[in-house]
Amino acid sequence: MSDRTVGTTEPTARTRERTLSVTTLAGEFHAPSLSDFFPPAVLFEGTPFELDRLMLIRLIMTAVVVIVMVLAFRSPRIVPRGLQNVAETGLVFVKEQICDEVLGKESGRKFFPLIATIFFTVLFLNFSGIIPGLNISSNARVGMPLVLALLAYITFNYVGIKKYGFLKYMRSSIVVPNVPLALHGLLIPIEFISTFVLRPFTLTVRLMANMLAGHIMLVLFFSATWFFLFDATPWMKVFSPFSLIAGLGFTLFEILVIFLQAYVFALLTAVYIGLAQHADSH
Repeated sequence: MSDRTVGTTEPTARTRERTLSVTTLAGEFHAPSLSDFFPPAVLFEGTPFELDRLMLIRLIMTAVVVIVMVLAFRSPRIVPRGLQNVAETGLVFVKEQICDEVLGKESGRKFFPLIATIFFTVLFLNFSGIIPGLNISSNARVGMPLVLALLAYITFNYVGIKKYGFLKYMRSSIVVPNVPLALHGLLIPIEFISTFVLRPFTLTVRLMANMLAGHIMLVLFFSATWFFLFDATPWMKVFSPFSLIAGLGFTLFEILVIFLQAYVFALLTAVYIGLAQHADSH
């Protein structure tokens, strides 16, 4: 289901709106705006299953990660090679550097499927931001980051409630032991907001904001290159190599951000699960 903002301008007033990308900005520069992340519907317009360009990219990249994993492990070898070797390297990284490191081997093995799913979902959806023709990560819009953050939120709260019961889990999560009684009136609201409000909020915003900012920067660099080469006065053409080099350099930086955001999201999910498992050790 599309996560288009309710109450946006009518389609007739948006016929000229285009998705913010290097290819669409090539012909004419227009300043980036948040409205560019809510393009017109492509399929099933006016239905609950309405799809726009970002939703299609989201579905495409989801299909890609599923296909990659199926191809990698359809005929697994004892000594991996090729695609299986690459996929196993990623899975081993998640298991050893996130799950086992944060949760321990027993709990890490239990939550490995969830954390690995989150890691590879974020990773592949982010990668569409540097793929020519796609040019944008669907994580730059709030829908998918919010769904993943809610998944992490439900999981760590379920773990804590299952282990301690609802009342003890809540008390252990928000009551700081060994502090003067007078401070509880200040600390309890802070701990509640920190644990049950800010965790899903920061998970969502961190991922969305990083991918949104990275996409806008790439668009500005490459559209500036086009402008200097084809639209600017002759003396300004000398600036085109500099904006092109900056765009290519920022693309390399964006690749680092793509991996880093997947790692941070999965790592924090594991950390929150671990904190819920040991809520009584506040």
